[in-house]
Order: sequence, then structure tokens, then C-alpha cells
Amino acid sequence: MKLIDELYELYRNKLTGDEEDIDMLAFAFLEEMSHEDLLSLIKDLDKQELYDLMGIYLIESLKGKFAQDEFGGTKMAPFQTRNIH
Repeated sequence: MKLIDELYELYRNKLTGDEEDIDMLAFAFLEEMSHEDLLSLIKDLDKQELYDLMGIYLIESLKGKFAQDEFGGTKMAPFQTRNIH
């Protein structure tokens, strides 16, 4: 995905690449994007990129649901939904 390559090139020498840095970068990026911007990015994905995106979303969301059931809803899901706007 061109976007990933561009973000990587911009920040590879500024961030350590650990999970905290990547989360910060991703959510800062999303905070600046409108609904229309995101839909435009999705429309530009090829078939494999769209499958990968949906696959990650489904896997992480299901992990969260199962974790909630297993721990009576007290454990936080690994893929946290965040209201950016």
C-alpha cells in the first residue's frame, strides 16, 4: 500500500518502530482523516490489500469479543475501538 510506504519513509528515522510509536502514528494519522478521505483510500486498495485490511479487522475484533466473553467483559479487547472524531 502506497500510504504505508509513505508513512514509513517519513517516520522511519524519527520513531523506534515499537508498538507504542506505531499506535501513536496510526491514530494521529486517523485523527486527521475525514470519513471521505478514508473511503477514498479504501477505494484505491487492490483486492489483496482489501482482503488483508478486512482480515486484520475481523481477527482482532473477534479476539476482543472472545476475550470479553472469557473474562466476563472485564478484560480490554486487544483491538480497541477509538472514537477519533
